[in-house]
Amino acid sequence: MTGRRYPTRTAAPRPGRGRRTARRGRGGQGKDAAGLLAAAALASVLVPQARQWLELHGSGIAAVAASALVAASLILLLAKAVRRGMSAWLGRRRRPEGWNIRFLDGLHHTEFEEAVRDLMRRDGARDAVRVGGAGDNGADVKGTDPVGRRWVIQCKHRRDGAAGAAVGSPDLQVLNGTGRPVHGGDVVVLVTNGRFTRPAREFARSQRLHLVDRAVLTEWASGTSPLWDLLPHLPAPRAKRHPRVLTDPTSERY
Repeated sequence: MTGRRYPTRTAAPRPGRGRRTARRGRGGQGKDAAGLLAAAALASVLVPQARQWLELHGSGIAAVAASALVAASLILLLAKAVRRGMSAWLGRRRRPEGWNIRFLDGLHHTEFEEAVRDLMRRDGARDAVRVGGAGDNGADVKGTDPVGRRWVIQCKHRRDGAAGAAVGSPDLQVLNGTGRPVHGGDVVVLVTNGRFTRPAREFARSQRLHLVDRAVLTEWASGTSPLWDLLPHLPAPRAKRHPRVLTDPTSERY
């Protein structure tokens, strides 16, 4: 026997569906063509106007562009000059052997104290530190020279240098009251880039205080000699002192 074959049914297409798809494709192409025509029309209007505007204002635009280029070049050169100046300044800060008095005049008072510390370190006081600030008890820099003497230094910076206010005896009186009893200094010094009054010099002489004025500071900063070679009547080095019998174990040796 042979099996009965059944015919295969296929779904009939819905009427009108193909026509709608065709209509959609033709409608999208029409919209694209309309958009292109509108863009072309707008370009035909704007391009001549832009060309005319450039012809009228082209020289002005060129001048503005040239000015901007010149200004940018000047700014670049200025930035390079500032960078070179800062590098040179930082280099001088790192190498105190070449400082001059004008450089020291231009420092802030805290930078001046740091400069004095760096000069001490340059000359061999490797433990020199800046201690200036609130509650410093009259000392801005402290350090030990190569022969063991303890230095206590107060700094007075004058922005106008020698033309600024002279350092008077009241500042020295404060330093004298703390330099040895409080800080244990062997050499007590006041350093300024300015000048001292006559009463200040007389007081310093009577109390064994040492003064570094503008002239001495200029020579010291130049690197020709360490500070201990520029000041007279310094105490003997600690290594050469004769021992003393102290009844008070907290007493200081001078």
